[in-house]
Parts: sequence; structure tokens; C-alpha cells
Amino acid sequence: MTATAAGPTGPTTIIPRTRVLAWGLWDWGGAAFNAVVTTFVFTVYLTGKSFGGEAFVSAQLGWTLGVAGILVALLAPITGQRSDVSGRRKFWLAVNTYIVVVVTALMFFVEPSPSYLWLGLLLLAVGTVFFEFASVNYNAMLTSVSTRATIGKVSGFGWSMGYFGGIVLLLIVYFGLIHPAPDDDNGLAVRLSMLIAAAWLGLFALPVLLAVPEYTAPAASRRDKVSFFGSYVRLGHDIARLWRTSRHTVYFLIASAVFRDGLTGVFTFGGILAAGTFGFSAGEVIIFAIAANVTAGVSTVVIGRLDDRIGPKPVIVGALVGLVICGLAVFFLHDAGPAAFWVFGLALCLFVGPAQSASRSFLARVIPAGREGEVFGLYATTGKAATFLAPTAFAIFVTIGGAQYWGILGIVLVLAVGLAVLIPVSAKQPELS
Repeated sequence: MTATAAGPTGPTTIIPRTRVLAWGLWDWGGAAFNAVVTTFVFTVYLTGKSFGGEAFVSAQLGWTLGVAGILVALLAPITGQRSDVSGRRKFWLAVNTYIVVVVTALMFFVEPSPSYLWLGLLLLAVGTVFFEFASVNYNAMLTSVSTRATIGKVSGFGWSMGYFGGIVLLLIVYFGLIHPAPDDDNGLAVRLSMLIAAAWLGLFALPVLLAVPEYTAPAASRRDKVSFFGSYVRLGHDIARLWRTSRHTVYFLIASAVFRDGLTGVFTFGGILAAGTFGFSAGEVIIFAIAANVTAGVSTVVIGRLDDRIGPKPVIVGALVGLVICGLAVFFLHDAGPAAFWVFGLALCLFVGPAQSASRSFLARVIPAGREGEVFGLYATTGKAATFLAPTAFAIFVTIGGAQYWGILGIVLVLAVGLAVLIPVSAKQPELS
């Protein structure tokens, strides 16, 4: 994984494998929040019968994540921009990461009772916001551990570390706590899992903080510090400039923001639907989670080769169509039992990874040297601006239908809207200038 490339003044830049591994280990550790907290353990625990009516609690979870998404959309792009200007990406990565560690550990105190529901939802919302803040700084450090020739390989390595870190941690949680846990343990198995998740994230966040040097902006791209509200003005100018020079790139940023939130929704609410609608036990949800991570990881690698042959847009369109069809199948087969969810739930996961990977590839093909940070910064910005869509749509449809499985239609709607906005986007647009 050592990266070599000619530097701006001629010498060869060598990035040690240990630095790349240290960076990827944060993604490995981040699986503690993505897989254990927000997807397959804590949210499933919160939406269980101990905390109130299934539809009511599921709707409240959707609203909570929606509000958290709005806060992320308003604040994350600016906090990321300001950490770039201050040259303190690692500092803010550390601050935001260890806030998430503390919040995750506090989830231990959420006992299975309706009186603890709002504490659980509050901790989940706070953790979600600060995890997204940390992710902005983490993703920005990609250029510190790669070159233009290896950025895709290194990025994919980090992505795969997240999938496989989730698999390992879920196996530990399942066989160590969930599987043998008695029904009357007062939620202790899940609550102890939160302590393990907190320790996992805290431990594997250390290597990137110790081994990767702090970011230093090149002299030609340095920008003056501005006030907090001035950061929004600067952001607006950046977007206006991109609109003038490459309008279809802006259209793609909008489309990808929508469908990427739908992709996130597939994993966020997958475990909840497996338990609440299809009758999976807590242990069966963990087993499904492991299978889902393996399916998504393998399909991303395999279909990534197809991306190079036919281009990224057909891959994205095909994946989104597959997601919409499989999502509708899950909705209409909600009474068919666990077997239906095993088939179509895993089919959903089959399409998630390729859509995410090809989305990044699509944008990378039109970015000239020297503007990667600007354009991928806007990619992150638009993605954060839409993080409320899937949770809010899920909550709205659960409220309308009065049952949890109606939330599937909300996620399908977000994916379909993203697909509709993507279709007119030109896949052969000129490089940005």
C-alpha cells in the first residue's frame, strides 16, 4: 500500500504503508458507531417493545435522526472548512471522535423502559452529529495518505476496513454478549455492547492521530480565516463558481446527495425492519448484519471492475433501479416472514456498495489536478445537506401508514428521486477548469 509519486518540485513522495494502515484503522474503529450503534444493535434495542409502541418509537427515531441530519447539514460543511483553514484537522478529528466515544459509553445507562427512550434518542442524535463532524475531518485527511495515482485504492481500502471492522465487532458482540443473553437481563447485553463499541472506537482512532502528520495547505491554495458566518458566504461563492464552470457537476452533486442518503437509510433502518417487521431476534439481526457487510463489501469490489469498462453512470443507475425494486419487494412481502427479508434485504445490500463507489468514481473523472479538495469538499457538503431526507421520509410514512414497514416506502422514495435527478446528468462532461 506504499504510494509513490513525483512531488511538485521533482522529488519522489513516499507514503509508508504504516501511515495508510493507521488512517484506515479509524474506519475500522468507526464501525463501532455505524454498525453497532446506528444500525444493528442500539437502534434495534430502542425500537423494541420495552420502550413503547413499535410504530410510535420507530417514528420518533426517524424524527430524531432527521433533526440530527439537519444540524449536520447546517454545521458540518463549515466546521470542515474552518478546520482546513486553521490547519488543525487532526485536533478536531480527535475532539469529535472522543465525544462520540463518551456518548456511546453513556448509552450503557439506557435501560429498557419507556422513561429512558428520550435519553437514548438524545444520545443517538448527539453521537450522530459528532460522528459526522469527525468523518468530515477524517475524509479530508485522505490526501495526506495517498497520491493522485493511489487515491482510489487507498479510499477503497478505508471503505473495506469499515465493512470488515463491522463484521469482526458484530461477531464479538454476538458471541460474547447477545447470543447467550437471557430475556430478563434488563438489556444488559446490549448496554455492555455499547461499552465495547466505545472502547473499540477509542482504541482504533489512536493510530491516525499518532502516525499521520497534520495537514499543511500548499501556499497557492491557502485561504484567509473568516468569521463563522463569513464561512457560509465563502461556501456560497464556491458553489456559484462551480455552477458557472460545470453545471452538470452541480446536478450530479444534487442527485448524489439524495440517493446517497437513501443508501444510508437502507443500512440505518435495515436492522430495525428485520426485528420489528420480520420477527428477527436480536441474535438473528447480528447474523444478518454480518451477511449484509460481506455482501456489500464483495459486490463493491466485483462491480468496481465493471465501472472501468462501461463507466460509472450505468453502474449507479442499475444499482438504484435494483434498490427500488428490492425495496418494493420488501414492502409488499412484509407478511412473508424472515425468509423474504433474507433474500431481498441482502439483495438491497448487493447494490449499496457499488452505488457508493461508482458515485465517487463519476466525480473523480472530471476533476483536474489541483481542485480535488474543492470539488470533493462540495461533494461532502451536498451529502451532509441531505442527511435528513431518509430518516424524515421513513418517519412520515410510518406515521401515515401506522406501521413500521411503511417506512420502507420512504426510503424507496428517496432513492427514486435521486435516480430521477441523476438520469438527465451528462456522463461525458468536460473537465472542470
